[in-house]
Amino acid sequence: MTTFRYHPDILARFPAVTGGVILATGMTNSPTPEGLLRSYQAEQQEVKRRIGGAPLSQSESLAAWRAAFRAFDVDPTQHRSAAEALLRRLTKKGDIPSINTLVDIGNLVSIRYALPVAVFDTRVLQGAVTVHFADGTVHYALLGQTAVEHPERGEVVFSDETGLVIARRWCWRQSEPSAAQPDTTDAIITIEAHHSEGRQEIEAALQDLEDLLTTYAGGSFKKAILDVNNPEISASGV
Repeated sequence: MTTFRYHPDILARFPAVTGGVILATGMTNSPTPEGLLRSYQAEQQEVKRRIGGAPLSQSESLAAWRAAFRAFDVDPTQHRSAAEALLRRLTKKGDIPSINTLVDIGNLVSIRYALPVAVFDTRVLQGAVTVHFADGTVHYALLGQTAVEHPERGEVVFSDETGLVIARRWCWRQSEPSAAQPDTTDAIITIEAHHSEGRQEIEAALQDLEDLLTTYAGGSFKKAILDVNNPEISASGV
C-alpha cells in the first residue's frame, strides 16, 4: 500500500506548506512522444519569454523555497530547489533536454509554475514515504552515483520506512534508486509550495499533471492536496 505523508514536526515548522500528490499505477513510460515534446519545447519558450531578464530570486514561489531552505540551515544559493535549478538551466543555457515521458511531464509542469515536481518510482520503496527531519541514520544514493551518504540531523528529507532517502534537502536532489526509469509503471508524484498563493497554484498544477499523464502515460491516479489539516494520502484512503 502506497502512502505519502508529512511528519508533524515538519508541519509545525512549516505550517504554510502545501503538497500536491498523485499516486499513479499502471503507467507506460517511453521516449517522449512528438506531441508532448512539442508542448514541452513550447512551454520552455513561453517561460523564457515570461521571465525575460528578471532575477529568479524575484519569483514569489522560488523566494519562498529559499526561505524554507534557510529555515533548516541550507544555503539556497549553494543548494537550489529543483524548480530554481531547472529554471536557471533554462535561462542560462536556453533549453532543458528531453529525457523520457514521465520526467518531461514533471519538468514541463515545474517550469510552468516555478514549483518543484518529483516523480518517484515506487518499486524500491518499503512502507510509507514521510517528509521529515533527518536523524543522522537515514541513507541516500545521489542520482547518477552509487556512493551512500547520510544526511545530517535536521535536514529535511523524504524517506521510506527502511530509512532509504529518496530526496535530500527537501527538493534539492532526488536519489538514484527512486528515479523514473524507462520501465517505470507506478510512482508517487509530488509538487509543493510555501508561498501565499501556493494552494491555488498547486490545485492547477496537479490538474495539469493528471491531464498530461492521462494523455501520454495512461494508468490510474489518486490525488490529494496535503497541508496541516490533511497531512497524508494513502492508496487505501486519504
